[in-house]
Amino acid sequence: MVTINQDACTGCGRCIKDCIAGTISLQDHKARSAGSCLLCGHCVAVCPTGAVSIPEYDMEDVEELAPEEAALETGRLLKAIKSRRSIRSYKQMPVSRSYMELLLQAGRYTATARNTQGCRFIFVQEGLGLFKSMIWEGIGRILNSPDPGPAEPYRNFYNARQADPQDDYLFRNAPCVLFIAAPSAIDAGLAAQNMELTGTSLGLGFLYNGYLRRAAQMIPEAREWLETGGKPLEACALLGFPDVTYKRTAPRRAADVVFH
Repeated sequence: MVTINQDACTGCGRCIKDCIAGTISLQDHKARSAGSCLLCGHCVAVCPTGAVSIPEYDMEDVEELAPEEAALETGRLLKAIKSRRSIRSYKQMPVSRSYMELLLQAGRYTATARNTQGCRFIFVQEGLGLFKSMIWEGIGRILNSPDPGPAEPYRNFYNARQADPQDDYLFRNAPCVLFIAAPSAIDAGLAAQNMELTGTSLGLGFLYNGYLRRAAQMIPEAREWLETGGKPLEACALLGFPDVTYKRTAPRRAADVVFH
């Protein structure tokens, strides 16, 4: 629920105009909240006096913003997007917990449909060796079962791994793997994009990995080990410090666009 400090409220009405659910009204020149709320936080963010709070959240997490702090230089941001590459070669350096925490902040602050905030972020680094064994053994078990169909797309990868244990096609020798379990694929994808952009600012490279996501999803013990909370794995990315340097952006087709 939304709580409004009546002593701090000036009755300006900004929270009322910006309330998505329409549950805030003006009474006796003060804002008051009643009814079902999405807990989106718009009222907290727009209030000029800091009179609004949401007890369900950690209000210490709320930051004051100066206009220049929220602004991004368009040219630099666009160049970062244009220069983004899928990284398939990584330095054998671990990703620090502090960097993971920064990626986590980018993910959890990403917009979600109806403000569900339903994404679970799973980083695999210390237990990566165990997880790799779980994945490859699970793929082999399914391929050797009466119904290998779900694992057929992995047969060549598995055979190559069996012939050469150093063949690491699914993991690319990346030091860390990120999974996002979520009730919505769109929510997971948006979070992953924001996390990648933040990772770019830290010098990290990403590779979105649909093969690994589907493998983890189809192997029950992998899902249990990851602790998905019963949510489907909707995004997966390898990440680490790139062992390759790109000197320029890559070309693209002309935009397929319609302006009305």
